[in-house]
This record gives sequence, C-alpha cells and structure tokens, in this order.
Amino acid sequence: MIQHNKPNIRELTLKNGISYPSDEELLMLILNKGTKKSPIEKLASEVLSVMNSSNAEKLIEQLEKIDGIGQTKALAVAAAIELGRRRNCYLNANINAPKDILPYIQHYAIETKEHFICASLNGAREIMHIRVVFVGTINRTIVHPREIFAEPVAEHASAVICCHNHPSGSCNPSVADKQATRTLQEAANVLGITFLDHIIITRDSYYSFLEHGLLSEA
Repeated sequence: MIQHNKPNIRELTLKNGISYPSDEELLMLILNKGTKKSPIEKLASEVLSVMNSSNAEKLIEQLEKIDGIGQTKALAVAAAIELGRRRNCYLNANINAPKDILPYIQHYAIETKEHFICASLNGAREIMHIRVVFVGTINRTIVHPREIFAEPVAEHASAVICCHNHPSGSCNPSVADKQATRTLQEAANVLGITFLDHIIITRDSYYSFLEHGLLSEA
C-alpha cells in the first residue's frame, strides 16, 4: 500500500493562508528546522513558552538559553515580533483629525510605485485596518471604488481615510487625483460611510484634501 505523507505546515499555510497556522506553527515556519536533540515541534513549543514569559528587553537573551536556539534564530524570532508590532501598532489608535493617520502610513512614502491605501475606522474613530488596495506604476494608480470600499463595508466601518504616495516627490494633487477624490466621496456617501480625507504623501510632506477645503467636514 502506498502511504501519502501528511501535508506539512508549510504546505498547509501556502494552501490556506498565513492566518491558518497556530502560534506554535508560525514559529516552526520562522525557525525552519530543528536539531537532532530538539525536533522543530519541540523547539517551537519551547520558544513560545519563553515568549509568553519574557519581557521584550530580555527576549533574545532568554531565547538563546534554549538548546538549539542560537543567536541567529533568536534574532529572527525577535525581529518577526518587532516587525509585527510595528505593522500593527495602528490597531485601535484614535484619529482625532485625518492627519493623525500619517505616522501609520508614512513608510509608504519611500516606495517607487504609487500605493493606494485605505484606512477603515469604527464609530469611535479608531483604526480598524489599513490596507494597500492598489499598487500602480511610478506615476499612476487606477482607483476603483468597488475594491476600495469592499472591505470597509464588510467590516461595518463608519469612516475611511484614503491615502497614496507620490514617488515624484511632489505632493500636489493631479487632475486625476482630484477626480478620483470626488468619485470616492460620492461612492462613500451612497454607502453611508464617512469619507474623512484623501491624503497624498511624499518623503517630506503631505497634502490633505480636507485641509485644503476640498472636502466637507465629517
């Protein structure tokens, strides 16, 4: 009888998405392999235990005490945690004015292609999600309200802030930017979602349609 190998966590994750693995299985993906004394499953379990009982300042030091975890693996785990923290630090952040979104999207300013981003907010003006909706060419991003508002509608967002970067270095809106903003605000009104602002960012500056009087106050 032919025996088929059980799919490993790498295969299952590729098939089902990165949200599929448990915390322990995510660590297995990060660590990649175990040692003769510590199979990957055992190593991941021990790393998770240390993570649950260590402060960030001592994490690398504590991880290196695990048999089979050297400096490279310890740094990889710590780096993954820090990257996740930075990328999700916006969760539940309160937006009192649309420009308060800038610290959470400013890293897109360094991209060489236009990235169109939509931030969805709940009724308390807390950030629920920040998503990259489109990645365009060096000077053009095609904006489709259908795709932009699909997720905010699904998660019952109360408001949105749209943003995109200008790789050219000038944050002044183009004719297309102005037209897209009008279209998006009209679509938001139909959907019952408050369109708080459309912000253009560069490395050194930003342009807010709201601050320039091109949108009505929400």
